[in-house]
Amino acid sequence: MDFRYLGNERLEVSELGLGCAPMSRTNAPLDDDEAIRTIHRAREIGVTMFDTSDVYGASHNETLLGKAFAGDFKNVVLATKGGSTFLPDGSRGRDGKPETAVKSCEASLTRLGLEVIDLYYLHRIDPDVPLEESVGAMARLVEQGKVRHIGMSDLGPDEIRRAYAVHPLTALQSEYSMFVRNVEAEVLPACRELGISFVCYGPLWRGVLGGTYYKEQVVRKGVEDLSARRDLWEDRDRELLQPVNDIAAAHGATQAQIAIAWLLAQGDDIIPIPGTRRRKYLEENMAAADVALSPQEVATLNSAYPVGIAKKARKLPEPS
Repeated sequence: MDFRYLGNERLEVSELGLGCAPMSRTNAPLDDDEAIRTIHRAREIGVTMFDTSDVYGASHNETLLGKAFAGDFKNVVLATKGGSTFLPDGSRGRDGKPETAVKSCEASLTRLGLEVIDLYYLHRIDPDVPLEESVGAMARLVEQGKVRHIGMSDLGPDEIRRAYAVHPLTALQSEYSMFVRNVEAEVLPACRELGISFVCYGPLWRGVLGGTYYKEQVVRKGVEDLSARRDLWEDRDRELLQPVNDIAAAHGATQAQIAIAWLLAQGDDIIPIPGTRRRKYLEENMAAADVALSPQEVATLNSAYPVGIAKKARKLPEPS
């Protein structure tokens, strides 16, 4: 596993990180033992960046990582998030108040067993709190030695510049994959203008690019219930993913590995964090670092999956 650097501060991380959110999702039985083994295996194969949040599994995820690391954070860059909350009805809310940032950070430190958080993100912008106030509170956490670097999640270009004017940002975390490329127009250029690295979640587009979405997950019912037509979706997957399959076959790789390798080829400031709860998929995903796509192969994939392809494919659940 090679290394890349986050931000102008040159925070060194493995070129692929591990998204830990799936370890706490309730769409399948929780298996803390396997999750911990997956975290340990990630360290063994050279992963140094681990991504979590205080709302994943209602704080279960941070507690799980705290148990897995047990105070041993040597060669680990741990990223977590604050600013999201759960409303009484169970839906996700946003809380960017400065006093909440302090409380959330302290709680995360306790659950993770840390003295200082390496990278602390504002998970979502609170429309009722000026962005500058939320970022200012995070900047004070840096001054107090509770946080080393700060980042933002899912900001537009103007918001990125407003946040950066308050305190330098080390990373922006947003969705990015061959199927979701809208950040290329304005968000990525803004990050590169300011020296902000881009951490991308959802690199496999909810498993579709890995060929697992409709095989292993329940298809959610929409306006028109096609959940029983699994054969229809699998046939469509095969056609849609043929360009990926062709390149995968040439490399002796999987679809997922090609999708992740495509992201790595977009620039040294891109750090994908594919998420999983199982060692099997961890090892498969991380092996993407060994796949070197040629410029022609990258161009072929760019042409096969232009900006807007997701809208032409199918509607999937919104990101968490």
